[in-house]
Amino acid sequence: MREEATAFVPGHITGFFSAHPDDDPTKAGSRGAGLTLTDGVDVTVTRSDDPAISLEGEHVDIDPVYTVLETLEAPARVDIESSLPLGSGFGVSGATALGAAMAANHVFDRRLSYNELVTLAHGAEVQAGTGLGDVVAQAHGGIPIRLEPGAPAHNVLDAIPARARVEYISFGGLSTADVITGDTDVLSAAGQEALSLVVDEPTLTSFIYASRRFAREARLLTDEVRDVLEAVADVEGQASMAMLGNTVFALGTGLSDAGYEPSVCGTHSAGAVLK
Repeated sequence: MREEATAFVPGHITGFFSAHPDDDPTKAGSRGAGLTLTDGVDVTVTRSDDPAISLEGEHVDIDPVYTVLETLEAPARVDIESSLPLGSGFGVSGATALGAAMAANHVFDRRLSYNELVTLAHGAEVQAGTGLGDVVAQAHGGIPIRLEPGAPAHNVLDAIPARARVEYISFGGLSTADVITGDTDVLSAAGQEALSLVVDEPTLTSFIYASRRFAREARLLTDEVRDVLEAVADVEGQASMAMLGNTVFALGTGLSDAGYEPSVCGTHSAGAVLK
């Protein structure tokens, strides 16, 4: 009998998206594109009669994780170690849900397939209002393009065939729930246009251009993010805003060249894995 297991799930930065709600959370989701990151989240699930969730040793409540454990009938303690901040546009909530699903499935021998676990974590995220597309992207890895929304039985994914050095700097969080449960008509129209640009030209250059245009047209830019983007543009760098967070990400050395001291990682070539 296994007592614990750990899964690694890459972080995910969404460059742009359109929201597609549905009464069935496995069909709901988003279209868009983003980057999965070598910086990510380790999720350790340990059998316990006193279930709890901790992030870097501090108690946290992450609703999708509770939903995953309840669905798997897995009484456990979940310990999360993350090199990325929660609620700042890095898909940490989705990563913890997917990591908990994978590790709990292993510990409790639930014998679900990878796609079934992704579906479980995706549905939990949608129900909680904490994300629409991070989980399926994190399961895929690379630089995924979400052509159709939903969990694996419903979605369609492609990818930009490239790798990148990624720099990022965060000024804090934004509420994903406030954005995706509100009026998303303007946002989704901008997201669909951005997706068309990247489908026509699936390159990193097209992706960062479409992301920056989306952030502006969707009216999501904060003053802090706008100032940083202007500074990066002044040194001919390529950067945009992470959705949804008060966070700027750049390809190459855009933030460093503009005088910032960013965190640095790369795109992750694979999806979530058991360690």
